[in-house]
Amino acid sequence: MQQSVDYLSDLDKRKAIFHFALEGDALRAIELTEQLSPALLEQNEDLHFDLLGLHFVELVCSKKCTEALEFAQAKLTPFGKIQKNVEKLEDFMALLAYEEPEKSPMFHLLGSEYRQSIADNLNRAVLALFPWTMAAHANLPAYSSMERLIQQATVTRHYLHQELGKDGPPPFSLQAFLKS
Repeated sequence: MQQSVDYLSDLDKRKAIFHFALEGDALRAIELTEQLSPALLEQNEDLHFDLLGLHFVELVCSKKCTEALEFAQAKLTPFGKIQKNVEKLEDFMALLAYEEPEKSPMFHLLGSEYRQSIADNLNRAVLALFPWTMAAHANLPAYSSMERLIQQATVTRHYLHQELGKDGPPPFSLQAFLKS
């Protein structure tokens, strides 16, 4: 019985972690992740770097450039020893050069797709921690049928939009779909 109580508690934490990452509150997502599993982000440095980068992007979007620079020096610089991180750091820093970062060549870092990707990666890492999850017990796939369908619709609409431009359908947005 204790296991199911733990499972429900962990499920609530996992949902909150995912929600915070998706909404761009990366520091809160990091805090909850460390409460759930202190070693997770230490063991997955790429994910930790992505979450910190997400916070940096949110600071830039909020026009807190000085705070963003200080944050980058304190938290992101240590990750600069790895070449792939150097490239990401350069992309993050490029956002500071624009008064309107959403019009920069790095605008993709500001989008919901970028946050979704990081939130999904974090969610998978958290799920991998707990062997007692229902998916592990039932040998279920990592994604539900609905998640897979939404992923396919998103990719299809994205490619159609790229190929057909204004004549094609707009990129898929679950939020817009649910409103219609």
